[in-house]
Amino acid sequence: MSAFLRPVIPGEDPLIKPSTNGSSAETATARIPRQYRPVSSHLAIAPPVSVVIPAMNEAENLPHVFKTLPEWIHEVVLVDGNSTDNTVEVARELWPDVKVVKQLGKGKGDALITGFEACTGDIIVMVDADGSADGQEIVSYVSALVSGADFAKGSRFANGGGTDDMTPIRKLGNWALCAVVNAKFGARYTDLCYGYNAFWRHCLDEIDLDCTGFEVETLMNIRVVKAGLKVQEIPSHEYLRIHGASNLRAVRDGLRVLKVILKERSNRRALRRRAHALRLKARLNTGTGTGIDSGLNSARGEAS
Repeated sequence: MSAFLRPVIPGEDPLIKPSTNGSSAETATARIPRQYRPVSSHLAIAPPVSVVIPAMNEAENLPHVFKTLPEWIHEVVLVDGNSTDNTVEVARELWPDVKVVKQLGKGKGDALITGFEACTGDIIVMVDADGSADGQEIVSYVSALVSGADFAKGSRFANGGGTDDMTPIRKLGNWALCAVVNAKFGARYTDLCYGYNAFWRHCLDEIDLDCTGFEVETLMNIRVVKAGLKVQEIPSHEYLRIHGASNLRAVRDGLRVLKVILKERSNRRALRRRAHALRLKARLNTGTGTGIDSGLNSARGEAS
């Protein structure tokens, strides 16, 4: 069994450390910090879970978002994008221990990167602040991670998923972009542009995020595949935004996503060429003793 999870024993207090000598008195008093947190009636986990919520003027939606968050999560990190309403005050009222981080830059990608840096949990979950995501699904994401996945990717089009908030043009664009990523990077995604994801903190060292807009989800999806990380799709249902209007623009943001795909494809080719050159250099060095450097010097001399 994984060191990260174990079955919940009915009636057991996860704060009580089992006795080593059978003494009931010692068992009753040997309390230690909670090592396992029950996440369902059948599962308890050890890793702390951080939930990152980027928000700008979402005061009306936050009550719906926080209402669905499980009580067992370790921390909530709210990234405030310079809200002009009472987003921060509402968040603190709903979740007194919320960690509020001010966003200095602009864009969803920048907000998420800011939030990730503030997290202290081993597992990080991304949740939108518009009420479109059901926080009760977090248990499915976390279960996938503690069972062996590196990256748990939400999908509205996997069996069991769904969406109430996608126009035909957006659905077509998402399908086309997803097909391109699958073909060019060897992925098997059913959904590309969805922001409900979870991952182990160590993944951040592998994917090195460097974009600021809505295309950040696509960049993450591509780089986890390029890094060879284990990805598991999680069926998820996307609901309609409850209040306000989305800043997402299908054509504009679709073109930005396509630009990211092409850039990552170009980088992949460059890395392949570099790897090939290094292998060639190693073979030449091993076979001749003089190596490729002397060959290049000779070529330069002939050229001059």
